Amino acid sequence: MSSLIEQAAQRLEQLRQAGVVLPNDAQAMPHSNPPVFLDEGLDAAEASGLEAVKPDEFHASSKRVDLDLEALAAQGFLTPNAARSHMADQYRVIKRPLIKNAMGRGVASLNHANLIMVTSALAGEGKSFTSLNLALSIAAELDNTVMLVDADVARPSVLRMLGLPQGPGLLDVLEESVDMSSVLLRTNVDKLTLLPSGTPHARATELLASDAMSHLLDDMARRYPDRIIIFDSPPLLLTTESRVLASHMGQIVVVVHAEKTAQSAVQQALATIESCPLKMLLLNQANANTSGGYGSGGYGYGYGYGTEDTAS
Repeated sequence: MSSLIEQAAQRLEQLRQAGVVLPNDAQAMPHSNPPVFLDEGLDAAEASGLEAVKPDEFHASSKRVDLDLEALAAQGFLTPNAARSHMADQYRVIKRPLIKNAMGRGVASLNHANLIMVTSALAGEGKSFTSLNLALSIAAELDNTVMLVDADVARPSVLRMLGLPQGPGLLDVLEESVDMSSVLLRTNVDKLTLLPSGTPHARATELLASDAMSHLLDDMARRYPDRIIIFDSPPLLLTTESRVLASHMGQIVVVVHAEKTAQSAVQQALATIESCPLKMLLLNQANANTSGGYGSGGYGYGYGYGTEDTAS
């Protein structure tokens, strides 16, 4: 028995030397110096023949935040355990094909299929509201987890909608000033994690177009096959960041404000993301009497798919 204990102690010490943070270590560290999971540490552990510990297994360095679920429900968001509603049913219809594609059960094999960008042609069409509700709806799934990334680095709004203060996030990770696990926000909504946009940066577009971003997205897409990652991105016709992001995405949802956004603007926006093989048009604020809309006694959502051959 004593030899087994000694072997276990030696194994833990080897993991620590390899740079892997263990749960008890995380609790022992001072709050001002949170533990960080480093890919280098994981690589070192693997090279030494040890089983690497993935960050999500312990969440040791991720901050926990509690969302005000009552306040969110009052604003029309799909909170857990809420009574069944027509909006919730609409999002079930919207998310189902996205999940099928993300999990490789769609009509075609897609690269980065679990990376989904939500955008719009212009501002004020409801893309951020849609991003958050889509993430909350997917978080209710039994077999998937979801990460919501605020990629609208010029005008971040996800944390504001959730009543949370801005903090470090995506841009800081790309600058390699922090490790991603230290800026992720775990929430009291089971299976929902947030990645803020991060500290404003004058060269945000260049950071999003960098090799570091490509490597980060590749890692995010591959590391957790059950996770769906939603990017709330800037409008396509107002900035260039969203067009850069689009080149890395497996699926894109373009939110269109019904009876407000001009068809020419939608067509122009779609033309900027021709490289993405699968695009979904989501008609927001669609009147129930509008053809193709889903609603009851007011407003709802319509949706449709396009590929490179048919989206325009």
